[in-house]
Amino acid sequence: MEPKTIAVLMTCFNRKEKTLASLAGLFNQKIPENIQLQVYLVDDASTDGTSEAISQTYPQVKIIPGNGGLFWNGGTRLAFASGLQDDRDYYMWLNDDTTLYPEAIEKLLSTLDQVIKTGTANPVIVGSTCDPDTGNLTYGGMVRSAWWHPLKFKLVQPTEETQICHTMNGNSVLIPRATAKIVGNLDSNFVHSTGDIDYGLRVRKVGGSVWLTPGYVGTCTINPPETDIWENQNLTLSQRLQKIKQPKGLPVQEWKVFTQRHAGLLWPLYWGLPYLRLLFAGVFGGKMGSRIND
Repeated sequence: MEPKTIAVLMTCFNRKEKTLASLAGLFNQKIPENIQLQVYLVDDASTDGTSEAISQTYPQVKIIPGNGGLFWNGGTRLAFASGLQDDRDYYMWLNDDTTLYPEAIEKLLSTLDQVIKTGTANPVIVGSTCDPDTGNLTYGGMVRSAWWHPLKFKLVQPTEETQICHTMNGNSVLIPRATAKIVGNLDSNFVHSTGDIDYGLRVRKVGGSVWLTPGYVGTCTINPPETDIWENQNLTLSQRLQKIKQPKGLPVQEWKVFTQRHAGLLWPLYWGLPYLRLLFAGVFGGKMGSRIND
């Protein structure tokens, strides 16, 4: 049987130990003999010796230098572009803080085969991750959580069955070549977050679907709540307005693209809601909900 190649797409910045741990889990996979891995890893100008350590430990990894301002979406997009240029059989997003279980890729592939056998066109497969200490769900497939808000999503608890989703987090995602050719790369309109959720929704717009594997494929600690972000009520309104414009905030143009694309005719309402709520909370106090995740 002719071997097939999975282009594993990663991006990293100054967390060498986590990146090395993620690569260790990747290269410890129990995969079929006809499957090969080619890692495309963007090092976004790390200063902690990440590239040097990877080159020494995993010389087979193709390291792509970044400019220091790519963040998750930009870095993964650059890795994806390199993989697409090489026309691989599968493309797999893997966060560098995600540690895969040994059977993770085999589970992603078997789920894909199962879905394709049902006649489903252009599927994407996502795996759930859990906290390594508590076992609680951290990232994975997502479904809409509010009938009135097309952009509110919640995580899907994995079961023993394959489940269909509306979209996904990008921690562990398998995209077959046919789907990638139709949907294309991550969108350059996004810098850090939202790009993975946008991609899942774009898959559905072209008649594809997003499927969640049974069980968990690995571990990933949920990003700790940061104090230096726009949702932090301890900051002044002026400080929060500055934070919201940053890549890890809710940049106005990015959010406009997302809402125009996925919120229908009422997109101006959904586009303006988080900014109005920020102003309201800043003036009158009170808590704000998340813009996407419940």
